[in-house]
Amino acid sequence: MSLSLAAFGIRAVVLDIEGTTTSIDFVYRVLFGYARTHLAEYLRRHGDSGPAHAALEQLRHEQAADRERGAGAPALMLDYVLWLMDQDRKSPGLKALQGLIWDDGYRAGELAGEVYSDVPAALSRWRDAGIGIFIYSSGSVLAQKLLFSSTPAGDLTRLLGGHFDTGVGPKREPASYAAISHAVGIAPTRILFVSDVPQELDAAVRAGFHTALCVRDDAPAPAGYTVIRSFDEIVV
Repeated sequence: MSLSLAAFGIRAVVLDIEGTTTSIDFVYRVLFGYARTHLAEYLRRHGDSGPAHAALEQLRHEQAADRERGAGAPALMLDYVLWLMDQDRKSPGLKALQGLIWDDGYRAGELAGEVYSDVPAALSRWRDAGIGIFIYSSGSVLAQKLLFSSTPAGDLTRLLGGHFDTGVGPKREPASYAAISHAVGIAPTRILFVSDVPQELDAAVRAGFHTALCVRDDAPAPAGYTVIRSFDEIVV
């Protein structure tokens, strides 16, 4: 089954990363594993630097809020960050700090971005057709740029029109998608959002977006969604 962008008057495609452009295994095993392994060393070397200091200040505010509501947050910052990682918390401070740790890893040649094999050609095809392409992920904008700039297919950021993280709002809130539509200057009804998370698609639909559920394996897909299993199915 194919999804025609022209048939729906789509002028922009907004893409999730984890499970959509990039395998969940890469994100959890490689990226999250690297951040966990190098966390203590990074804080020792860079804890007082500008970007790291800003991320830690954000984390201190989050930690105080967690402790005030009795969420069981550890008192030591290192333990708190690991606690957030264990919960896979979509914490702005954590995502900023992870991005900085990954930046070190990419610069050292210890990390390289990864996307599914159908992604580079699809991005080129959509871009050549005048479709704007944007990324919306819980990972920081820095982390997104690092990933897409270092893939085996080369630097894919040249094909992207912009990046959004949870600074624009949570991914399960319709207002976040309305904010993206406003930022890119394209009506919601002319934007397609692609994700592997049905609840994110539901929020985008409530904001007026078209959506597609990306299922990257042979697992059955839930009813009620337009399903794609490859970007090759999204035609111009």
